[in-house]
Amino acid sequence: MSDDTPRRSALPRLRDRAMRILAMRDHSEKEFRRKLTAPVMGKNGPEELDCTEEEVEQIVEWCLEHHFLDDARFVRQFISSRARKGYGPVRIRQELNQKGIARETTEQAMRECDVDWVASARDQALRKYGEPLPTEFVAKVKVQRFLLYRGFLQEDIQEIWRNFAD
Repeated sequence: MSDDTPRRSALPRLRDRAMRILAMRDHSEKEFRRKLTAPVMGKNGPEELDCTEEEVEQIVEWCLEHHFLDDARFVRQFISSRARKGYGPVRIRQELNQKGIARETTEQAMRECDVDWVASARDQALRKYGEPLPTEFVAKVKVQRFLLYRGFLQEDIQEIWRNFAD
């Protein structure tokens, strides 16, 4: 293929790229825009896309219109996925904020999710420290620090020892 062959116009190439990105998993709109406009790896290293801001906007609008891109759906799936992996609500909120999700969208999804954060915190503590959970102060603080790092709320962590104490 020689260099003087005409290339497809930017819009169809951009639409193909959008479909490849969204075929892997759902993305937030901010995350999608970043990936869509990121340089493409070519034979000679990263190559900038030859498209205009208007073309990018057209593709984003097209994806929104066809429900390929939906922040509310992305948030619900993200919360479910991260909760299954043992992360708490604080950490999940921070990650969603970094992905450009509006606070209202996040809070709405957090209210609607059916995750039992206390049970999830207990599961994570048991997985890491075994049963029974420690009750002596130093070991208990270690468990609490671990759960705080995972993003659980202090009241949920304290509830573990209140609800499950022998």
